[in-house]
Amino acid sequence: MELSGNEKKCNIKVLGSGCKSCHNQHENVKKAVTDMNLAADVEYITDIEKIIGYGVMSMPAVVVNEKVVSMGKVLKADQVEELLKKLGY
Repeated sequence: MELSGNEKKCNIKVLGSGCKSCHNQHENVKKAVTDMNLAADVEYITDIEKIIGYGVMSMPAVVVNEKVVSMGKVLKADQVEELLKKLGY
């Protein structure tokens, strides 16, 4: 996806164990990104060593540009959109 001059590239990671809740969080993040027409890479990470590296103790967690912005709850797609807008996307 090409970026216009004022658009920021967003890197989003969903950290999870692979459970249903974590999978749902990943799907909700992908839906929010699509609905917002956001230039973003969405990655689903299940590697426990990588997850611990973020200091996350409860999953699922959402990381935006290497900053943990949510953990321990499944955000609905509209809540993810709201969060991304607050972060300036």
